[in-house]
Amino acid sequence: MTRKLFWDDPYRTRLDTRIAAVDGDEVALEATIFYALSGGQESDAGTIGRFDVLEARKDGREIRYRLAPGHGLVPGDAVAVAIDWQRRYRLMRLHFAAEIVLELVMHRLPGIRKVGAHIAADKARIDFAWDEPLTPLLPELAERAMTIVVADTVILSGFSDEAAERRFWEIPGLARVPCGGTHLRRAGEIGALTLKRRNTGKGKERIEIALVDA
Repeated sequence: MTRKLFWDDPYRTRLDTRIAAVDGDEVALEATIFYALSGGQESDAGTIGRFDVLEARKDGREIRYRLAPGHGLVPGDAVAVAIDWQRRYRLMRLHFAAEIVLELVMHRLPGIRKVGAHIAADKARIDFAWDEPLTPLLPELAERAMTIVVADTVILSGFSDEAAERRFWEIPGLARVPCGGTHLRRAGEIGALTLKRRNTGKGKERIEIALVDA
């Protein structure tokens, strides 16, 4: 089983490790800092050895990385792993901005239901099953989110069940939420953000979240 060091230190950008398994164009690593698409958070970008990672995907609790055909790597080979830090850090900031907005919406509108989410490097979105426009709430949500950001609250994260790889984040006084993404240390790292409402169909509302320093 690959050791997932992106949980131990999500700020780490380089790692020396070894190839654990090879299956055609796909490889697995003994240890990794390279996050794969999960929970709506997009995969990291970067390299394994001298090869670009074309796809990172979860396979049960394992992670497989697709490289260019003919990479020539075999189990036991030493490789350096490097991720695109600017992309990772934007994903982390947008991920947590979305987490905060989600919690604020759920508290403000009991009975609302999240039906989807996606975190990319340019913006995040959360989809809700709701029959009324969320536009009137956006100024309030943005103000409350920025109160948390400006307070620079510590963000706790860890395992709720290490054997099953179940993790959580927690802001004391706000929420404790199951989540296996890569998390910031402090809320102030998010910075200023904007919220926008999209109507994606009858009975469905979308909030888009963007960073001001895009």
